[in-house]
Amino acid sequence: MQNRLILVVVSGILLWGFAGGTGLAFWIWTPETNKWVNPKYAVKETPKAQFEYAREFYRAKEYTKAMTEFKKLINHYPRAREASEAQYYIGLSLEREGKPYEAFKAFQKVIEKYPFSDRSADVVEKQFKIGERLLEGDQKRNKFVNAVTGGDYNIVDVFRAVIKNAPYGPYAPSAQYKIGLYLKEKQLYTEARDEFEKAVNDYPESPWAKAAQYQISLVDAERSSAAQYDQKTTQAAVEGFKEFVQTHPEAELSKQAQDHIHKLRSKEAENKFLVAHFYEKQKNYKAAQIYYTAIVDDYKDTIWATKALEKIRELDGKIQ
Repeated sequence: MQNRLILVVVSGILLWGFAGGTGLAFWIWTPETNKWVNPKYAVKETPKAQFEYAREFYRAKEYTKAMTEFKKLINHYPRAREASEAQYYIGLSLEREGKPYEAFKAFQKVIEKYPFSDRSADVVEKQFKIGERLLEGDQKRNKFVNAVTGGDYNIVDVFRAVIKNAPYGPYAPSAQYKIGLYLKEKQLYTEARDEFEKAVNDYPESPWAKAAQYQISLVDAERSSAAQYDQKTTQAAVEGFKEFVQTHPEAELSKQAQDHIHKLRSKEAENKFLVAHFYEKQKNYKAAQIYYTAIVDDYKDTIWATKALEKIRELDGKIQ
């Protein structure tokens, strides 16, 4: 024992001298392995021992040290059963450090590197909740997301990963719906509509399909600008809301859908009124009268019917 201690001390001194006396490298000779070892990079003799050693730091909330030790396990024992668990704990550590997007990527490695891990279901749940936190964050959200993820579009990546990792799992329908919801919030209405349609088509039996169907009509309503000559989008929104009410008459959203229908029909009537007024200014009174009459006949429940009736009366004396 004494000879071994002398050997270690002498070896350490010699290596210190080789490093130019700076102390930048500290290595010791271990007779058991017959190798020079730097304690900073040393790993326990078994993956289980290394895992427990790393987890001690995690339990002590020393997450940076814990991750260092978990990474050692993965590097030295890549095929060990504990390797996938170590990767999972790296994700947990990043989450605890307030780095959700980095945690998401660490969790994703569990799926990609260890597809048969018992943690697969836990990973999908963790990723889904990370996506929800990024989507539904508090007032610090914008600053937080930009600092951590480099842009909001990473939220979509999170939910897409949830769907890819477990396309028929319990979180997939909600993840698909939330992609559409996020894009709608960003006023990317065409893209949002596509994602809501996927929720309806891919998960028709899910409660999220009903919500997505309603959102499709809302998106169409948003896409139709104030009053314009081409109102095909507005008409599509009206038809969508009508279909929703017919399909889900008992739904709480049906009352809101009825309100949207009324507003959109008013917008359609306004559009026709503008067309009629255009013809009137061109002194094409017959064409103007046709449009004003159509408003009175088809949009009796809007204020534009009253205005159109007044215009018809004014035109009576102008039409030959």
